[in-house]
Amino acid sequence: MKDVYTLDLFGDSEPPAPKAVSPKPVSRAVDAHADSHAVEPRTLQPHPALSDMGALLALCERWVARGWLRDLDRALVSFFAREAGQVPPLLLLATALASHQLGRGHVCLDLSATLSAPDFALSLPPEGDDLSDPPPLPSEVLATLTLAEWQAALEHPALISNGHGNTPLVRSDAPHTTRLYLRRYWQYEQTLHQEITARLSVTGAGPAHKARLTIGRSLLLKDALDTLFPATDTLDWQKVACALAARSHFAIITGGPGTGKTTTVVRLLALLQTLQLAHSPEQALRIRLAAPTGKAAARLNESIAGQVSNLPMSALESLLSERAGTKTSSAVTIPTEVTTLHRLLGARPDTRHFRHNPNNPLALDVLVIDEASMVDIEMMTAVLSALPAHAKLVLLGDKDQLASVEAGAVLGDLCRRAEAAHYTPETAQWLAELTSQPLPEALTCPNGQALDQAITMLRVSHRFDAASGIGQLAEAINQPLSATLNERDKQNAVHSALRHGYADLHHLVLGGEDDNALERLVVTGSPERFPNAGKGRCDKRSNQELAPPTGYRHYLTTLKKQRPDATLTFEDNRAAYNDWACNVLKAYSHFQLLCALRKGPWGVEGLNLRIAKVLRREKLLSASDIELEKGWYEGRPVLVTQNDYSLGLMNGDIGITLTVPDPRMPGRLLHRVAFPTSDSENPIRWVLPSRLHAVETVFAMTVHKSQGSEFLHTALLLPQTPNPILTRELVYTGITRAREWLTLVEAKRGILNDAVVREVMRISGVGG
Repeated sequence: MKDVYTLDLFGDSEPPAPKAVSPKPVSRAVDAHADSHAVEPRTLQPHPALSDMGALLALCERWVARGWLRDLDRALVSFFAREAGQVPPLLLLATALASHQLGRGHVCLDLSATLSAPDFALSLPPEGDDLSDPPPLPSEVLATLTLAEWQAALEHPALISNGHGNTPLVRSDAPHTTRLYLRRYWQYEQTLHQEITARLSVTGAGPAHKARLTIGRSLLLKDALDTLFPATDTLDWQKVACALAARSHFAIITGGPGTGKTTTVVRLLALLQTLQLAHSPEQALRIRLAAPTGKAAARLNESIAGQVSNLPMSALESLLSERAGTKTSSAVTIPTEVTTLHRLLGARPDTRHFRHNPNNPLALDVLVIDEASMVDIEMMTAVLSALPAHAKLVLLGDKDQLASVEAGAVLGDLCRRAEAAHYTPETAQWLAELTSQPLPEALTCPNGQALDQAITMLRVSHRFDAASGIGQLAEAINQPLSATLNERDKQNAVHSALRHGYADLHHLVLGGEDDNALERLVVTGSPERFPNAGKGRCDKRSNQELAPPTGYRHYLTTLKKQRPDATLTFEDNRAAYNDWACNVLKAYSHFQLLCALRKGPWGVEGLNLRIAKVLRREKLLSASDIELEKGWYEGRPVLVTQNDYSLGLMNGDIGITLTVPDPRMPGRLLHRVAFPTSDSENPIRWVLPSRLHAVETVFAMTVHKSQGSEFLHTALLLPQTPNPILTRELVYTGITRAREWLTLVEAKRGILNDAVVREVMRISGVGG
């Protein structure tokens, strides 16, 4: 029986050494990169909390009081201690830390990794704690503990097992470590593994796949691929992706910005529909498109609609007629409506459950999930569990982007071997025959696993090229540290891109919190800081000259200049007000300030109020201090932070507050918040502010919240002090939200250097 720890999706016999975030060492702590076992045990006394229940509970209380541990984690420990009886303190300590990891995005606690870098197990402040009488750090508490001692303490039949029974904790042992799970998350991993493995086995991702494809179907597949993808001299990775996804019930298409993920999936859906209609002319595939947030769904909706119109539908239908030997009435149709995963599954308010589940599966044949890097392990498990056995699941996303704020980084874990591909010789030969394009030999591997054969990494960016500073900077930042790339070399590569003088890129270092360069940036976009003041560039999509980069003045000016005539009533002239709102929302998307933190002067809470006051000073907003801090005012952009099914708004939706005539009282004005919809007949959803209970001002947005979005001009602001949240993944995600212009802002020089060499891998058992 395979070890549950590895999940064997790749067939690895041993997991890779876990990586962890590497912030600045915490003051008073043992260096986080040092081996805690290097301390001579005989010079230290074991900490009382390792063996005394009272000392452990007292330590947890002190950690909670400091904010290092959640009260929820301490409560779980207290409950086990009270209800289970005679529990080893070391087991309870592991329980507290395992529970805490969930709040930090990890699925489980890795004992070996924790002993190697103990201070990463808690939510410690990046520069240490200056308050008086601080509690012991984990590095002090665990200084004398060995892995064998901790493993031996994980024994209590009522609390922990290796997966059997119904214990609240599950341990998973491997040759060099043990992982401790809360049972629910262990079960998520098991379900994920079982569902993916079952789908991979349906179509044969190994040598036997040819036996499952009839000669006729193979010929049709080849002809349809050639119809969808004109012949090129270079390897067409989009064509490869469609070929691989067509033969599997589970497929992943990953790639960076501009690599054509949406283009690929639209052609894939046309391909699948063609194959289906050739087999069953009267029974087209039921296809659904989904994304994790409303914003991501809206973007995919726009992209899909544009791509479908470019498909060679008539050529595909002629191909069907040729295969049928007579003219067929079957039409190749692709849906363009995109929903959120919560809506798709039928979320039940105030519960973790969904209407669709294994007992009530989704009525579909193909499901495509965009921005899959944002899907946490709980949601991904819910999706897989609700899919009927015959259905195909296709995941789209950038494996290098930030993962969900919830526990688990499913797409990143599944794609950890995607760079080297690991296609078997049989897969490589099949692809060469089907696409007439041989794969590079370096991407083949005799020991490639089933999951490898279902993943395609798109490798050519059509948005960023050698002349794109955004693309060059993204590539430099995204390079992982290795034996051939050390920290200094990577930092030099990043700064080389920043200093090159690219037309679309500006690097701004502030002189302090009072530096008004940031204020000029958010108001005007500071076009004068770009080469040639941002003039002379062309949009690749339309071949039209690009307007110089803008700031928030652009959308607020649009709001005032395009306001409908005051004599037009709101109810009787809804089309005019809808057009106005659409133009304001479009203008708002031309600029967005992103930041890493929520709190403090360099987080969204401090920046949103600061920016609002700057815009008021520039006479672009009209509001009192109280309204700016807690109220509503025209021009206020808001971000929905929780799903609201009664209003049809989802987490991530952005709206703009506008003033319209009150239909009940002529001459009086009222605020309504305009949210975009995917309905061409009713493009705006107008909502009274009093009905919005989970929104926040969004002049500044966290990088996490920006995923699934794209802005013409993006400004990424890094704070003044190092922080564990500042990682390569965060910086990469932030800068790739920029479509045409990027301003990278450092509140203090050197923060970028720290961030680009700090890497994070969330701990889980998915993918080994």
